[in-house]
Amino acid sequence: MRYIFPFLLFFSSISLSAQVKELSGKVVDGGSTAPIEGATVTLMPGQRYTVSDENGSFYFREVKENTRLIITAIGYDTITIALADFIKAGQSISLVSRAVQLSQVTVSGSAGGQYRPISKLDIKMRGINNAQEVLRMVPGLFIGQHAGGGKAEQIFLRGFDIDHGTDINIAVDGMPVNMVSHAHGQGYADLHFVIPELIDNVAFRKGTYYAEKGNFTTTGFVDFKTFNVLPANAIKVEGGMFNTVRAVGMLNLLNETTRAKGQSAFIASEYMYTDGYFDHPQDFNRVNVFGKYYGALSKRNHLSFSASVFSSKWDASGQIPDRAVQSKMIGWYGAIDPNEGGKTSRINANALLTTTLNPRSYFRNQVYYSRYQFELFSNFTFFREDPVNGDQIKQREKRDLFGYNGSYHTTYYAGNTQITSEVGANVRIDRTYDSELSRTKDRTIVTDPKMLGNMAENNLAAYVSQTFRFSSAFSINAGMRYDYFHDRYTDKLNGNAKGKASADILSPKLSFYYHPNQFVQFYLSSGKGFHSNDTRVVVPQNGLTILPPAYGSDLGTVVKPANNLLINAAVWYLWLDQEFVYVGDEGVVEPSGKSRRYGADLSVRYQPLKWLYADVDFNYSHGRAADAPKGENYLPLAPQFTSIGGLTVKTKPGINASLRYRYMGDRPANEDNSIIAKGYFVTDAFVSYARKKYELGLAIQNLFDIKWKETQFDTESRLFNEAAPVSEIHFTPGTPFFAKLSFTYNF
Repeated sequence: MRYIFPFLLFFSSISLSAQVKELSGKVVDGGSTAPIEGATVTLMPGQRYTVSDENGSFYFREVKENTRLIITAIGYDTITIALADFIKAGQSISLVSRAVQLSQVTVSGSAGGQYRPISKLDIKMRGINNAQEVLRMVPGLFIGQHAGGGKAEQIFLRGFDIDHGTDINIAVDGMPVNMVSHAHGQGYADLHFVIPELIDNVAFRKGTYYAEKGNFTTTGFVDFKTFNVLPANAIKVEGGMFNTVRAVGMLNLLNETTRAKGQSAFIASEYMYTDGYFDHPQDFNRVNVFGKYYGALSKRNHLSFSASVFSSKWDASGQIPDRAVQSKMIGWYGAIDPNEGGKTSRINANALLTTTLNPRSYFRNQVYYSRYQFELFSNFTFFREDPVNGDQIKQREKRDLFGYNGSYHTTYYAGNTQITSEVGANVRIDRTYDSELSRTKDRTIVTDPKMLGNMAENNLAAYVSQTFRFSSAFSINAGMRYDYFHDRYTDKLNGNAKGKASADILSPKLSFYYHPNQFVQFYLSSGKGFHSNDTRVVVPQNGLTILPPAYGSDLGTVVKPANNLLINAAVWYLWLDQEFVYVGDEGVVEPSGKSRRYGADLSVRYQPLKWLYADVDFNYSHGRAADAPKGENYLPLAPQFTSIGGLTVKTKPGINASLRYRYMGDRPANEDNSIIAKGYFVTDAFVSYARKKYELGLAIQNLFDIKWKETQFDTESRLFNEAAPVSEIHFTPGTPFFAKLSFTYNF
């Protein structure tokens, strides 16, 4: 008998070795069984590693039988497990959630993964007041509201005044937020249909370097992901200054037994009202309802389906001229035309089917639909154009948006080179009805119709992205994207005259990644991107300027010099070709020439104590018009130096507190820098006490109650008592001291 055991051990080791020549597995949340994306799986000895994909899956080739697996993920306990035990457990790892610690972060060498640690840390550590503010999770990104709480915010990033989304690609669960050929502005991105408590993760990347991203991806992209599995049932109520009230309810529709089997369904709703801090009340109302199902249809197929309804209406005080405040005609929070405001609504349906073919390959097929309505009343020039009735304008549209995103993902080897491949296709179909620009009086009387028509815009795209991993230290990502646009416009003010135009663009991408160990990564990225122009521009131009290209490059590093310190630094360059810009507020086309921008980004995350977390971002940019004479080549409202930072305290008894600042430096307001948009420094604070069943919170905006200008424009306007127009800064005042209490009950 004593000779039999050695033979049994010998044959069992041969069997084990054969079983694990190729190793695949899955990382899931121990509480919800939802897959964990971005978990780092390391094999020891040898320190070979990989990162789990969106399905929680990972794959290795030629694994030895004496291997240990180390699995780390932000917000979870680290697990070390022997290979044999991992196989016995069914090749699935359940991680237990824990308080977020910077020590959990490893620097990944995966392509495009340089922003993942910061995005995951920040979303867990920093509080969120609304979905639009989550955009501030992107280092260097600033937002500004200038027409009441219901209008999409103005966005600034990398030396761009992006307006409401022209040069940044924004999506929620893969569904686009940006609206092409919008009544107010190209790329208009209104995120107010997202309930912030449902945001599970925010993925962002800067630059033009990602084959899967097309239109508007010049400064980068931001992807919001909502929970697949609701963490807990909850009721939340908020109340604050300026007659502000808000209520949120979130409810699981399936019992715990069903959820443990991988099936989840929940519904959430939100209501908000505020008068705002202006002299003329905003009377701002917002209603959101969101429902989602996530579950396994079979062993290989997982379905995510969500539907939502959003409605909002508001009054606004708009932008006011410096001279009206200085002369005491109006106060700092006053209005020249108090009849501004608007209403908007959006109905969404979004379905995603993920089909796993084998441990190394899967398909994603997504279809979505949105029914969108928008109406906005604004007055930027007051009495410049019409001294009798005033210059109020109405912008309105109705829209149907249909789309499909499909992709095939696989990992394979060519010799010793690991190749991760993604091949995909995108279809987006926009149909707008009665897109209107009119001069109006008191929101009711149309004094001068400017534009009225229907638009049809189709965008078809295909792309391929290949990541070649030559060793654990060095990899290359190469991609190519092809986009085709076809636009049609029916002009209802010109006898239903019809026009059409089409164009296409090829966008190559190339990035290099060097990752000598788990503490540092260097990357060099380059690529071509674009943003489309408005149909009302490109049809008269016969398609000449539909797709002005952008060329960018980044050289950067992610380094973790200590267990509690993470640094991300980059220098970048971005060139934009000549384009024509449609000014929706005027119904005219303004030509703008070539431009170049370059700059530097620095982000630091530091956790000196388990309960103390510090973050700071510094961003510098230098932008100029390439064709204009020196001294007349400034880019109006382009940020030059910005910084965001703060301290966060999280203690075991459940006390959470943060103190944060936002700083934007002075910047040119016109082309010759003769008018300056003044900078600001604003401080916010938050404190809460949380137990298992409830949480009490206090949020304060503008803690020191400074007067600041949130948005600024060099505008030529005429007041009712003026003989001639005046060009100067027009601004929207930023939030004064604003305190808000909240109570959340979990059940």
